[in-house]
Amino acid sequence: MSWINRVRNAIPFIAKRQESADTLWHKCSSCGQMIFTREWEENLSVCPKCDHHGRIGPKARFDQLLDQGFTVLPTPTVREDPLKFRDSKKYTDRIKAARAATGDTDALINARGAIDGKPVVLGVQNFAYMGGSMGMAVGAAFIQGVEAAIESRAPYVIFTAAGGARMQEGILSLMQMPRATVAIRKLHAAGLPYIVVLTDPTTGGVTASYAMLGDIQIAEPNALIGFAGQRVIENTIREKLPEGFQRAEYLLAHGMIDMVVHRRDLKTTLAQVVSYLAPAQAA
Repeated sequence: MSWINRVRNAIPFIAKRQESADTLWHKCSSCGQMIFTREWEENLSVCPKCDHHGRIGPKARFDQLLDQGFTVLPTPTVREDPLKFRDSKKYTDRIKAARAATGDTDALINARGAIDGKPVVLGVQNFAYMGGSMGMAVGAAFIQGVEAAIESRAPYVIFTAAGGARMQEGILSLMQMPRATVAIRKLHAAGLPYIVVLTDPTTGGVTASYAMLGDIQIAEPNALIGFAGQRVIENTIREKLPEGFQRAEYLLAHGMIDMVVHRRDLKTTLAQVVSYLAPAQAA
């Protein structure tokens, strides 16, 4: 240890090295505003200047929405790297890196709990885990969430955030789309609601399946929601598309979703929706 580090550690009022600009400050990805990390977290990861909703993972969602005492469900075990896939890196190495970066086993995590006293099973996709991509583990976790909701006689609420199917798993990834659709039908057959909250971004095969099958479709402000990218669509149809046509507010204006809700109001809104759709379970 160098002498300057010994002096720094010995003097309590000098900030430790780990309290660097990277940990003390957060830069808004929309407006570029520098915000104290504590202020950013206390504001639910929403920029106080431009109101941009930052991307957050399962732990933050559970803490923000669920009453104390919720239980995180164990991630289902599936076969990893079934195709022995490799591009610039081995798929297994990408999985290890994603787990180290997020602390999650895969991109969809479920928890059983309550929102303002109303029982729910809550699933959250984590875009930080390989773009929230839908592979076999995500499909298994979605089915787990539905089965837990049926067992608990509670609605299944899912927060989507994904770049689409996980191409490292090929057709096995795409097969999760019909599997999720069948699971939703089982939930409806049990007389239970399915509530979707679309967050930034929700795209690809996730949008083409369970993300757009909710009894109620809610979105966070300015969330990117679509199937293919704007440039791909424009090159295909040879037409210029409206600015922001894949944003939550545009979809609301054109009837594709039911409401756009600020993050600070999400817990109250979800509690109300659960009361309306599942009054017996919420009582």
